[in-house]
Amino acid sequence: MAKKQISIWQEIVKGLWRENPVLATLLGLCPTLAVTNTAVNGLAMGLATSFVLLSSSLFISSLRNFIPHQVRIASYIVIIATFVTVADRFLAGFFPAISQSLGPYVPLIVVNCLILGRQEAFSSKNKISRSLLDGIGMGLGFSLVLIALGMVRELLGSGSIFGITLLGEWFEPWMVMILPPGAFLTLGFFIAIANWINDRRATA
Repeated sequence: MAKKQISIWQEIVKGLWRENPVLATLLGLCPTLAVTNTAVNGLAMGLATSFVLLSSSLFISSLRNFIPHQVRIASYIVIIATFVTVADRFLAGFFPAISQSLGPYVPLIVVNCLILGRQEAFSSKNKISRSLLDGIGMGLGFSLVLIALGMVRELLGSGSIFGITLLGEWFEPWMVMILPPGAFLTLGFFIAIANWINDRRATA
């Protein structure tokens, strides 16, 4: 029983660090760079992507023995697009300001390499329970990086986090941080830190 629990835990935490979609495998970089100018946008995109990832993993794992191999990618895209539409309409209906801020990047979840990649590499080859655990870990790892990027960029670019002002009038906002170059700089800094930590752990 203990062995099974450890295995389940490892299935979840691999997405937080060792196989983190952004920091390790560099997947889903388009929304990562485009929408993380604020922490709220990072949170919303992370949750929307996680919902699509979990839902599509559940369906594809359930139907893996019935989807013909020749049309598997097309079938995966149809399933993913269905849940992307649900997420997009939910945001537009209940959070119109966030939906407008995210723009076309919610519909573009359909072609997010993270989601399609996990379906092809994992969900289509594993049981439902394993696929859900994988989806939870990958979605959580993706969301945490987006939130962290959004917090850093919003703090340095606007002096606030989640819209709450933390730095006073003395602070001169770094406008570059809320522009595309700021996204590249911050993400590069995050990846550099992750690589440094991995190197230290490997040589310890």
